[in-house]
Amino acid sequence: ECGHHGDAKHKIESIESIDREVVGPVLKAFAGEPLSILLMPDHPTPLEVMTHTGEPVPFVLYRSNVQAEHTAPAYSEKLAAATGVYVPRACELMGRLLSEK
Repeated sequence: ECGHHGDAKHKIESIESIDREVVGPVLKAFAGEPLSILLMPDHPTPLEVMTHTGEPVPFVLYRSNVQAEHTAPAYSEKLAAATGVYVPRACELMGRLLSEK
C-alpha cells in the first residue's frame, strides 16, 4: 500500500520486513532441504504515479536444485529488468516453479 501513497520510506521498510520476517525464516527453516520459492508482487505500483501500471513485474525464482542462469545483486524493478528475463504471462512462472528441471 505504501506505493499507493507515494511513501518511499515505508515501502522500503515493508519490503525489508517481508524479507526479514517471512523469506529469511523460510530459507532458514528449509536449509539443506529441496526448496522452490517464487517471490513477486501482484502488480507494480510505482511511487511516482501511486497506482497500478502495466510494467513487467519483478520476480525472484529460487530453486535449491537448479543453478540460476540470470541473477541480480538485489531485488528491484530496475535490476530485474537488467537481467533480460521477461515472462509475458505470469501463469507460466508456476510451470517454472514446479518443474523438475
